[in-house]
Amino acid sequence: MVKRIFLFLIILSATSTFICTAYSQTEKTTVTLPSGEVVCDLNGEWNVLYAHYGPMQWVGDIKSMVKITQQGNMFVATSLIDTGFTPAGTEKIRGELDKDGIKNVRYYRPDIGWTDAKGEMSKNCNKIVCDDGKGVKTILERK
Repeated sequence: MVKRIFLFLIILSATSTFICTAYSQTEKTTVTLPSGEVVCDLNGEWNVLYAHYGPMQWVGDIKSMVKITQQGNMFVATSLIDTGFTPAGTEKIRGELDKDGIKNVRYYRPDIGWTDAKGEMSKNCNKIVCDDGKGVKTILERK
């Protein structure tokens, strides 16, 4: 009888651990700021697609990777791969977060420098879309 209870407890514990681990991986990652505001935690490596349109369509789409570092509600995305237009290590995106996602964002273009963009973030904090309105739509997806 004691062996059955012990076996039951082990199975129950293993099942609980598995469910908790699976659930935590689907939750969005957040950071609580000193002000009490909760924002997405963007730290880490992200896959990037620079989709060119309109007058920039001749460039075509470029795939790359960036590393986002975040301090509080401010973040910077630095390129990890040399794209031919910008070398690895170049700051590509700077932005500010609020409780609703992207508050403001700026995008670096080699031809015109830093430009304001419109940024949107998915509810689970795993996808960001920035559009500078001048020919480049940047899509970031968490690795």
